[in-house]
Amino acid sequence: MTEDFVVGEFDPGVIESVVGDSHTEKRDSDEKRSFMVKIDKYRVCDESMRDNIPCLDNVEAISQLNSTDKGENYERHCHKKGRELDCLVPRPKGYKLHIPWPKSRDEVWFDNVPHTRLVEDNGDQNWIARKEDKFIFLGGTQFIRGADQYLDQISKMAPEIALGHRTRVALDVGCGVASFGAFLLEHNVTALSIAPKDVYENQIQFALERGVPAMVAPFATRRLLYPSQAFDFIHCSRCRINWTRDDGILLLEVNRMLRAGGYFVWAGPPVYKHTDNLQEQWKEMENLTSRICWQLVKKEGYIAIWRKPLNNSCYLTRKPGVQPPLCDADDNADSVWYVGLKACIARLPENGYGANVTTWPARLHYPPDRLLSIKMDAYKSRKEIYKAESKYWNDIVSGYIIAFHLKELNARNVMDMRAGYGGFAAALHDFNIDCWVMNVVPVSGSNTLPVIYDRGLIGVMHDWCEPFDTYPRTYDLLNAAGLFSVEQKRCNMSTTMLEMDRILRPGGRVYIRDTTTVIDELKEIADAMGWVTFKFDTGEGPHASLKLLHCEKRL
Repeated sequence: MTEDFVVGEFDPGVIESVVGDSHTEKRDSDEKRSFMVKIDKYRVCDESMRDNIPCLDNVEAISQLNSTDKGENYERHCHKKGRELDCLVPRPKGYKLHIPWPKSRDEVWFDNVPHTRLVEDNGDQNWIARKEDKFIFLGGTQFIRGADQYLDQISKMAPEIALGHRTRVALDVGCGVASFGAFLLEHNVTALSIAPKDVYENQIQFALERGVPAMVAPFATRRLLYPSQAFDFIHCSRCRINWTRDDGILLLEVNRMLRAGGYFVWAGPPVYKHTDNLQEQWKEMENLTSRICWQLVKKEGYIAIWRKPLNNSCYLTRKPGVQPPLCDADDNADSVWYVGLKACIARLPENGYGANVTTWPARLHYPPDRLLSIKMDAYKSRKEIYKAESKYWNDIVSGYIIAFHLKELNARNVMDMRAGYGGFAAALHDFNIDCWVMNVVPVSGSNTLPVIYDRGLIGVMHDWCEPFDTYPRTYDLLNAAGLFSVEQKRCNMSTTMLEMDRILRPGGRVYIRDTTTVIDELKEIADAMGWVTFKFDTGEGPHASLKLLHCEKRL
């Protein structure tokens, strides 16, 4: 770590950098309100839309694809402008308020996820079963003797993984119903569980209903929406991915996201079965991992564990012509929004940034080295902004606990829609609120996502002009500070509000902090959506340019 990187004193003047730089109330007289369409009440969508993910369920766009051989049909294909969601997604009949965490880890209401093939198609894989009016979770294919024993075996094979200390952020690929991620939480590891919306299309919906961090995401032709060196640990158990196809392009994407010195755990038939075709798969995997300089730490039973190198020295000393090549020096490994996969090895920073994070829980507040690499138009130092954001959100969350009884809401799945450096999520952790936070970094601003992961948090890149890749009714609390005033000239904000309604669970809350003019406009939209709204002054007083809109989506 950079030892002389001392955080400066808190300067209240940088708060505008934290919540948005557009606090001006005046507008040009000829500027139209980009998202204000006077409406008394939004209509309810057709029943068929109740589980719709707009950019993943665009049948028209998918039907026009030239090929689906590489999973292109599972990737984002959003509707054209003017055809976005314009109605309220209905909930299933019999829907109930979600079972609170941690009880939800083991059971959820049947009526909340009523249509699934998982019970019928995967009955032999020890995933899930129905019991009266609930689904109960059994563990997983690899966890016949229990997830704890499985994790113990991994820890014994590679003690340096040090779950909950050195390893804080994990990625579970092809996660099923996220039982692996659910049990990792007990070890102070936040595991983001991902899977495509394929034939077992409800996997991620189940994970989120349980209260486990999850997102719909396929390994196909584009980079996943996470930065380089994001995950300390990446796991694949029977994930049905051909890691060696197309010159290893999918494993190279894992390599991009895996932190320097991080671990890849592969559990499945090619590791332990000795049929000719499976042994051929294992040999191909051995060959590829050797060429990308991964060290095979141990192979035992049905588990194999590799470690990624700490720097580029192995890559640079390979024999000439060895494939895959290093990516071009000007390739930005953190550029992910609609960026295609590349069959090359992402270079590690020569200064060691990303590899030098400290252990959990100290890393939550220790300014990471990659803070210095964030590209941003700011005359104030990054360390001052980082410090100001932490102070700001600790004060705000303290107020929410007192005024809105935040600890009593049972909010488990939380999203910060404009996350900055992750200060809101860090404050929730500091106040012992038992939740996880999806930190969203909008594509329109500085890419702070590497810092968020270096802190031991999770997040994703996203453009709020488009829908988010999650099922309806999957978040309990949405936080949006300065988002709308920043995006109002780019996005149709009524569409963004409808998207917020889509992903918000009944019984959920929304906190929007923005300029007075924006808040007044958003309140009209929120009222038309049927939310119960309250407008408050912020701590700066009644004459400040910022206001708070508190919204409830009632059952």
